[in-house]
Amino acid sequence: MDIQENIVNKVAQSGLITVDLANYAPKEPIVIYDIKDNLFHGLILKEKDFREFIKTHDWSQYSGQHVGIICSTDAIVPTWAYMLLTTKMIDYAASVRFGDEDSVRTRLFEKALENIDFSQYQDQRIVVKGCGDIAIPESAFVTFTAALSLRAKSIMYGEPCSTVPVFKRKS
Repeated sequence: MDIQENIVNKVAQSGLITVDLANYAPKEPIVIYDIKDNLFHGLILKEKDFREFIKTHDWSQYSGQHVGIICSTDAIVPTWAYMLLTTKMIDYAASVRFGDEDSVRTRLFEKALENIDFSQYQDQRIVVKGCGDIAIPESAFVTFTAALSLRAKSIMYGEPCSTVPVFKRKS
């Protein structure tokens, strides 16, 4: 007797759309420039020395990278110093922001999410993928969910085979 069972992929037939926010992660590396290295005795910024550094530094090393500018010491750094650094880096860097790696990554995610055409999710059942190899800031999930909830029929979190309901539009 030859019995053949048909295996049915119910997940594929469910009409769920899976969105992986990792697809919106920055592709270019993020580097941090710590202005503390320009401080005299780690405390003060000498304008003359700083301007000389600005003239002679090889800014091309930031080519194609996202740069976060910080000061990791308790020094008071004049705002114009950050501005001056930015004007030199911006010609090479993919972007320049004030902040550490996490805050730069968060802003880059938010910027990428702002460019999504959410009309593609109108009245759809969406699963926002939960686990992956890339760390995704919680703010990205919040930003995405806020925009998605205006369009989607339902939003779930996790994997299509095991989801947590997040939102369901009332009919």
